[in-house]
Amino acid sequence: MDFLNRKKEFDVVGFGEVMLRLSPLGAQRLSQSELLENCPGGSELNVVSGISLLGLRTGIVTKVPDNTMGQFIKNKIRFYGVSDDYLIYDKSQTGRIGIYYYESGAYPRKPSVTYDRRFSSINSISIDEIDPKIYSSVNVFHTSGISLALGEQVRNTAIEMIKRFKKQGAILSFDVNYRANLWDEETARKTIYDILPLIDILFVSEETSRRMMQRTGTMQEIMKGYCEDFGVKIVASTHRVVKSPKCHSFNSTLYVHEEDKYYTGVPYENIDVIDRIGSGDAYVAGALFGLLKTGNPQAAIDFGNASSAVKNTIPGDMPASDYAEISHMISVHNSGRDSGEMNR
Repeated sequence: MDFLNRKKEFDVVGFGEVMLRLSPLGAQRLSQSELLENCPGGSELNVVSGISLLGLRTGIVTKVPDNTMGQFIKNKIRFYGVSDDYLIYDKSQTGRIGIYYYESGAYPRKPSVTYDRRFSSINSISIDEIDPKIYSSVNVFHTSGISLALGEQVRNTAIEMIKRFKKQGAILSFDVNYRANLWDEETARKTIYDILPLIDILFVSEETSRRMMQRTGTMQEIMKGYCEDFGVKIVASTHRVVKSPKCHSFNSTLYVHEEDKYYTGVPYENIDVIDRIGSGDAYVAGALFGLLKTGNPQAAIDFGNASSAVKNTIPGDMPASDYAEISHMISVHNSGRDSGEMNR
């Protein structure tokens, strides 16, 4: 695929819900905490924010209430350098931001998520609300299975956007991002199988491939199968080893069908996890950046792995790493040398 000779207004635009995350302080439980920290997030916004911080032009298509909370989200979108040109405002009296509550874990207690997103503003979005000029202004369009899971109206809008971007020659990126508490496996599998022939770059974990997608064989065979069966051009899969809620190791594999070649990286071992939420999105951001900036699949692996590893050490959903930090980390990590105990 040609990533380097595509001059458009935006390098990447995402579509998805922007939510408010509420979390008890430290390791407290929701049932005991009297204070909650808030931060914005959402899979697609996390991705385009990470790409923006690395230096490319990004935007987000979403719908927010036309009130103070909508303004809060708009300000955060702008803070990360993401364009709000295609933000849609819900002027109804019932407009609201979706919320999710997150409890961090400590062995043997796992982290947990509780959603409160039903009837949020994005659920009323329609394809007619989206400015049609966007379809010819984007190199890569990215969305995820989370958006498809939100309900029929959001799903239909996302699928129609995929079709329109495809017609205009955009590269289509999709993260399966299966969430069992949003939709059942059968509905998810059928919906995603239906759109896979339109997808160019697929992000999917081994667990999701085997359980929800019902693919069999080695992981390399599964990745290649997505390309042979559906016409996907690039498949990326992350490998996270959870030693405890606070200690993970991370690596990934990327398959390029045109080359019939697999790429992988040097694992990040014993990551000191502060907050894992958004680390998968950070990987997608780094991988897409690597492809768009260099056209080199190995760069996609390196930027994806480093971005994900660093995000695990940062509180909140959103990334906070620029090109200088990530590229330096890649250099040090791949060399195997000791970078010292402090940057100073």
